[in-house]
Amino acid sequence: MLKIKDPNQLDIFDPWSFLTPKRRRLLDTSWPGLFREHILASVPVEKVAKHFNATFGRPCKELYAMLGALILQQAFDLTDEETVEQFAFNIQWHYCLNITEESDSAKYISPKTLWNNRKIVSQNDLEDDIFNAGTEQLAKVFNVALDKQRLDSVHIKSNMRRLGRIGIFSESIHKFLVNLKRNHLGWFDTVDEKIIDRYLSKPSLEYFGRVRPSDSRKTLTQVSKDLFELIEQFKVNDAVAAMYSYKLLQRVLKEQCNLTGDKDNPVELKVPKQIASDSVQNPSDPDAAYSGHKGQGYQVQVMETYSEDKDADDRALNLITHVDAEPAHKSDADALVPAIESTENRNLKPGDIAADALYGSDDNYEQARQHDVELTAPTMGKQQADKLSLADFQISDKGRITACPQGHAPGKVKKRKRYSVGFFSEHCQNCPMLASCPVKKGKKFYYLRFSQKDVRLAKRRAYECSEEFKDRYRWRAGVEATMSQYDRRTGVKHLRVRGLKAVKYCAKLKALAVNIFRAAAIRAAQMMPEQGLYGA
Repeated sequence: MLKIKDPNQLDIFDPWSFLTPKRRRLLDTSWPGLFREHILASVPVEKVAKHFNATFGRPCKELYAMLGALILQQAFDLTDEETVEQFAFNIQWHYCLNITEESDSAKYISPKTLWNNRKIVSQNDLEDDIFNAGTEQLAKVFNVALDKQRLDSVHIKSNMRRLGRIGIFSESIHKFLVNLKRNHLGWFDTVDEKIIDRYLSKPSLEYFGRVRPSDSRKTLTQVSKDLFELIEQFKVNDAVAAMYSYKLLQRVLKEQCNLTGDKDNPVELKVPKQIASDSVQNPSDPDAAYSGHKGQGYQVQVMETYSEDKDADDRALNLITHVDAEPAHKSDADALVPAIESTENRNLKPGDIAADALYGSDDNYEQARQHDVELTAPTMGKQQADKLSLADFQISDKGRITACPQGHAPGKVKKRKRYSVGFFSEHCQNCPMLASCPVKKGKKFYYLRFSQKDVRLAKRRAYECSEEFKDRYRWRAGVEATMSQYDRRTGVKHLRVRGLKAVKYCAKLKALAVNIFRAAAIRAAQMMPEQGLYGA
């Protein structure tokens, strides 16, 4: 049965009249007041309500308060037990969640209730709606300037143990045997007793974590063979083959081994370089991946607003407008366009995005322009200081070379998939800049071959040396402070959850929390500037 209390409904009598003016003012000018006034009413309770019967069953917990509690749990990085305590006794929580009744039904939630509501939100991607609604509300209330935004990523570790290859094999087998015994006891009894003894008992499993380096190759060969035998034993058993843990065995085998066709040695281990970065890192969190630069886990893309106006009020709100979680092996280059499209769909699209070189591919530049967005990001690689580039040639608006750095016009121009421009040999042979020039000697001409992409990149590299670019790009560095605050305030870099859905849920709500804390700091400064309350 649904229980919804409209936070916009006024009370005949002020339920907070017992507070002294000073205490009430502290609540109103800090995050509880902002949350109560602008965030609580924006949470999409109607989408959560679909998962409850409107007329039958026991009444659910009041939905506005429950969704608000989920946000606060991530904001303060609390366990379920800590969240229950704060919900029961913290007057700041009661105030911001509009809990006015002195009863257990109003001020008590069980960990199970918290877990159920979190599951509903995360499994149905409702954290997107919560983040979007809260962010759009803050953008409107604080009149946030959206034109300038900056984008970066932060590495996230889930609640999983770092495993080597032996650990990945042994834990996968252990997970499968446990599930097989639980769901198909009859088939479990057909498994070789040696395999059961080797992987099911805790002491035996702990052995794999103490393997000496000299024995690691032998142990890897054994565990890979055991995994292969289990797959072969149950591959024609539809009931077992449908189990998630069995499919995980198949995935590990495919990622870690090659099949030889030899009966005595049916599998051989892949060399580490052959193993893909999106391979299983831990069977307890198969969504996690590996990045050679950042390590195991996930990464979160974050885009926020900023201002280049030096004369503007430095208390203007820098608002996080876009958040998305993905496995760690994903390239930052693939995150730019989704960020633009996400903000465009919510009327939060920037006109200019500042990002580092990983986002600055030519393809990203062109796609950004198709969305009427100017990308400010360095190109990958550097132009050699003692070498000429295409940018040193005179190039028309149509991308044709009209003259070399010495002013000589080309004598031959061909265009197929690439441009081929020929300069007269008598001009090039005696040119003082020949040693640094990119032209190549041919039979009749000195040739320069390039594409339109090469022209665009050359022009960008030349522009990046200008003071104008340096002045525009320097604002990108401010996103690093946001990443620091993101972790310091909410603990986003080390999560208690596993799986991409859970990581995304936490990342979205924690980002909304950062927006709330920032907005509350600015609101406090505006309401009581003489007390020096500015700063999150």
